[in-house]
Amino acid sequence: MTTETVVRPRPATEDGPPPEQRPGTGLPALGFLAPFLVLYLAFIIGPTIYGLVMSFFDTSLVKPGLSGFAGFGNYTEALQSSDFWSSLWHTVWFTVLTTPPLIVLAFVFALLADRAKRGRWFFRLAFFAPYILPSAVVALIWIFIYTPGLGLIETGLLKIGLTSPNWLGDPNWAMPSLALTTIWWTLGFNFVLYLAGLQEIPRDLYEASAMDGASPWQQIRKITIPMLARTTTLVAVLQVIASLKVFDQMYIMTAGGPNFATRSILQYVYDEGFTNFRVGYAAAVSMLFFLVVLMVSAVWFAIVRRQEKGV
Repeated sequence: MTTETVVRPRPATEDGPPPEQRPGTGLPALGFLAPFLVLYLAFIIGPTIYGLVMSFFDTSLVKPGLSGFAGFGNYTEALQSSDFWSSLWHTVWFTVLTTPPLIVLAFVFALLADRAKRGRWFFRLAFFAPYILPSAVVALIWIFIYTPGLGLIETGLLKIGLTSPNWLGDPNWAMPSLALTTIWWTLGFNFVLYLAGLQEIPRDLYEASAMDGASPWQQIRKITIPMLARTTTLVAVLQVIASLKVFDQMYIMTAGGPNFATRSILQYVYDEGFTNFRVGYAAAVSMLFFLVVLMVSAVWFAIVRRQEKGV
């Protein structure tokens, strides 16, 4: 004999329909959301729309108003500019250098911290502490580490008989040096996400697999990695977007040098808008970059939807 659970709608009261169906019950929620919506419209949606409009004009900081209509001229100029493509390539190369280590190292360190029986709080604090530092502080710390003749890395290498390159002054080493700084700085955020995901995995799975003779590596490969698939997808997409939007550490540590070898796309926008005063052209470059970030987000949504259908 089987029993079926019948879900009946909540009966109406003497005063009318159920509370969730009464008109006006959503007004308090809208009241609480109103300050956020106002700020969101004023500082996010509004500037975005104005930037889109401005990208079709020859707007300048030294002229009032939007100036003359340029149509798609700014977009055409950007797509034909070697400076635009080089700065975009520098941004992509920085993303390639930082994203895989920040995913793999965060997973490994979170796994070790999760399995530590003693001092777990210390490992959490140690890995997350650099993330709360301001970008200017991080840049000053690593400028001192990379300083020729005085830096900690060069001093350490000299003690073992190795010579040190000019980390921030050599075009071949400047970008890897900035990537290393970023990995040390932002590792804690991904570490916390993975640690939270590990704590959601039922311990019964590990105990059952251990009883079946599974080794720790097999548990990681067959249980941990598949159970953290959604977390890994989230971490990967957030990291790619964060790396694409790099600006602070590059601008402070190298100012885009040497010889523009580390100028990111956002610094290119800054240079065109606030150094050359061509804010209309800078707005067009920003919109092109927005499309790149939008495509990355669309890929993430497609992957998440596919994962949800596979469950």
